[in-house]
Amino acid sequence: MDILEIETKETMPREEAAARLRAFADTLARNNDLEFERGGMQIKVHVPDEVHLKVELELETDERELEIELTW
Repeated sequence: MDILEIETKETMPREEAAARLRAFADTLARNNDLEFERGGMQIKVHVPDEVHLKVELELETDERELEIELTW
């Protein structure tokens, strides 16, 4: 059972999506913690030195999906 789940879906230009991914990656590389803010609530999550990375690509007739998942 999830204690907390934060999910955001937005439509944006490809370049902006890439910039957000770069910012996320830079934060992950420099810090042991990630911070999320939603609805005035700030959540800090500790990330260990080693994580599991899963990259999944789904190709359907009318839709494509790239999923990047980190777990620890």
